[in-house]
Amino acid sequence: MTTTPRADDAQASSHELQRKLSNRHLQLIAIGGAIGTGLFMGSGKTISLAGPSILLIYMIIGTMFFFLMRALGEILLSNLHYKSFIDMAHDLIGPGAGYYIGWSYWLGWVLVGIADLAAIINYLGFWLPEGMAFTPSGQAMISVACVLLVLGINMLAVRLFGEIEFWFALIKILAILGLIGIGGFMVFNHFHAPGGSLASFSNVWSHGGMFPQGGSGFLAGFQIALFAFVGVELIGTMAAETQDPEKNLPKAVNAIPTRIILFYVLSLFIVMSVTPWNQIPADQSPFVSLFMHAGIGAAAIIMNLVVLSSVMSSMNSGVFSTSRMLFGLAREGQAPQNLAQLSKRAVPAKGLLFSCAFIMAGAALQYFVPNTVEAFTLASSLCVILFISIWSIIMVCYIRYRKLRPELHAKSTFKMPGGIWMSYVVLVFLFFTLIILSLEADTLRALMISPLWLIILAVTYQLLYKPRMRKRHQEMLMKRNQEMLN
Repeated sequence: MTTTPRADDAQASSHELQRKLSNRHLQLIAIGGAIGTGLFMGSGKTISLAGPSILLIYMIIGTMFFFLMRALGEILLSNLHYKSFIDMAHDLIGPGAGYYIGWSYWLGWVLVGIADLAAIINYLGFWLPEGMAFTPSGQAMISVACVLLVLGINMLAVRLFGEIEFWFALIKILAILGLIGIGGFMVFNHFHAPGGSLASFSNVWSHGGMFPQGGSGFLAGFQIALFAFVGVELIGTMAAETQDPEKNLPKAVNAIPTRIILFYVLSLFIVMSVTPWNQIPADQSPFVSLFMHAGIGAAAIIMNLVVLSSVMSSMNSGVFSTSRMLFGLAREGQAPQNLAQLSKRAVPAKGLLFSCAFIMAGAALQYFVPNTVEAFTLASSLCVILFISIWSIIMVCYIRYRKLRPELHAKSTFKMPGGIWMSYVVLVFLFFTLIILSLEADTLRALMISPLWLIILAVTYQLLYKPRMRKRHQEMLMKRNQEMLN
């Protein structure tokens, strides 16, 4: 049954998010979430830290995330009333878990937005004359323009957001497939870059082996690599706005291993075949530098535009996610109530404005850390710490779901492989990655700062949320007593 625009407006005037994202939107957004800023910008530093072992790192992380997403998918499909992680954590663990995961996910994506602004400024510097950089005022203007553009896109109907993200994701996919094709052509034709080495698959292992930086380099590579996977859980925030979730969510989740092998492992294998890992600059995108080393200037310009669109896509998705998290928090009484208000287009407009204001404020980081790579690393490190805790709570939710809702698991058609024991394997892996963050000075700094967020949440939960819940409970009791007297 189709509806006219007038009927759509009437439906959108309700207080619920609308199921406007189709299968093709969900599939491409899921792929786009797995191809983020961390791959395009962060992989240069990861390669410098880990060398060719980055391929193994991505396969290990990808395997763990497949199981995490299967756990998330089973829980969401077991109860279609779950709108996002907040509802899931609140129901299965408790209101404190819902409060933590909602606000931490919000802050995590705000940090992604700040890291993306640093990446955008870095990429735009590609067109500046050599030796020049943007002034602080120039960086501020770029940041404001980007945030306003993303805000404008998200203020539109969710279906239009899905359409824009569809094309953003398609650009990324075609670009990586193009890179694999062109890079493969260079290797098979023994391309020799001016002043560079001969393109060959042997470049991957002939410059110090697969572990040229030793075990410490291999472990250090996990931090930036983890940031590349931020967003893979994005479909969990879209459960309330997805058409036919029983059919479309399993498709999106099951395709994750193939996407990781194709877009991460194969693309970087080709990059390191054309350009040996020790010749790839740590502060540049290896996708752009591949064409620069090959002397193909026009292709490098095109790829730089592609990675720019990828970063904008990442920030666009992040703003979308934060507004939905704020909507869920407000509905549970864990955030200001006006953040639960929807516009005529069924968009949480006030939540969007709130998130964009914080991303804009966070862009001031550029003034204190003028080196965009340092700013990107600091923001991404803090972000990874938050997301490790969020991913861990998702796995705890699955363990609780298996204990509290065995009848739902029994009739589930999308069971997580490995079940409970695999949940503990993923939790051990996530704890292991948290320890790895202490090995590098820049990530250790972020790890030491992160407890401040726990203190802020604990204080606000006790002072703001709990009294409100007590008041709501008392009002319900008074209403029930009044009904009994009548």
